[in-house]
Amino acid sequence: MPGGGKSSVGKQMARQIGVPFFDSDHEIERRIGSSIRQFFDQHGEEPFRDLESEVIAELLARPGEAVLATGGGAVLRERNRELLHAGATVLYLRATPEDLFRRLRHDTTRPMLQVRDPLARLRELHQQRDPLYRRCAHYVLECARPSVHGLVNMALMQLELAGLLDPTRVAATVGAEPH
Repeated sequence: MPGGGKSSVGKQMARQIGVPFFDSDHEIERRIGSSIRQFFDQHGEEPFRDLESEVIAELLARPGEAVLATGGGAVLRERNRELLHAGATVLYLRATPEDLFRRLRHDTTRPMLQVRDPLARLRELHQQRDPLYRRCAHYVLECARPSVHGLVNMALMQLELAGLLDPTRVAATVGAEPH
């Protein structure tokens, strides 16, 4: 969901395990030379979703390990859900619409939330997307109140417990406060 912490948590996770970090929204903005909001306003959602699918496929096809944060609406396309589920280990950072609203109430950069009642919009998006996120995700992390550091630790521990991450790879950084 918008405001779930994907980019903040993803950047810190990548740093702690020593892999590159990619944010599909940033890659899209770099490619189009403008903000996603401007692209949305000029071209609409469907062309944006087409571009988003291309970028996600390209990022997943890159060799080597990386952490990827996608836009909140990436799961709307079945192709994206399939690509992500098959080509990555997907963590869903789950929060309630009310928690997300508290985080985003002053944010004017998210096109889907530029409406009269952003909380109602977040509730609608959550109802629509939560089942899709769950279907796509390998792991669901409840993230109502934890700090970014706490979420990173929860994510890394989940991956270690699943045998997907060597604990010695992050042993020196997990539990340490960020610099």
